[in-house]
Amino acid sequence: MNMKKFENFSNCLNVLKNADFEKINEEDIYRTGIIGQFNMTFELAWKALQVVLRLHGVEAAETGSPRDILQIAYKFHFINDPTVWLTMLKKRNIIAHVYSEDEADELILLIRDSFINAFVALEKTLKAKFEELETQDNKLF
Repeated sequence: MNMKKFENFSNCLNVLKNADFEKINEEDIYRTGIIGQFNMTFELAWKALQVVLRLHGVEAAETGSPRDILQIAYKFHFINDPTVWLTMLKKRNIIAHVYSEDEADELILLIRDSFINAFVALEKTLKAKFEELETQDNKLF
């Protein structure tokens, strides 16, 4: 089974989890780096989610926008807090238009205090869902 998208998401999340949020006040590059890492982690998260949903036979996940995939994931209990995920989606969509330091600081706090936790919860869920599939595959042979 191809776990590459999950592995990429997990690796990207690991970098974000290990970010030093204290350094954002020292140099702008840290703020920019954390925001960029969040953006990449979000992209990989929804794509990994789509793959796992499809592997679990959720036909509605064959195609769709990130919003569609998040809504399907909530419906099938792959994510449990759609509000935080839709907030992530909204923030991801406006990242290119974040010009003020206050907006960037708000996004950094959301990443630190909310988004990373949601990514970690998703990582655990996806890992468990992959293990379910492997168990099912092993029972077939």
